Amino acid sequence: MKSTGIVRKVDELGRVVIPIELRRTLDIAEKDALEIFVDGEMIVLKKYAPACIFCGQAKDVSQFKGKNICPDCLDELK
Repeated sequence: MKSTGIVRKVDELGRVVIPIELRRTLDIAEKDALEIFVDGEMIVLKKYAPACIFCGQAKDVSQFKGKNICPDCLDELK
């Protein structure tokens, strides 16, 4: 894992500001969803990408009855 040297404090509401430089580098815009993971004692933030409920692929995912599904899995279901 690469250190950026950036340190931010958590405010009284539990918020942390992600610096604009990092948001630009990682293509994170206002209102983008971030997925939160815990790895041991680390909190990991990842830009959310909806994935297929069957295979986990995030490319060309569409919704079918409220569920995300990729074209390959959709073809298999047919």
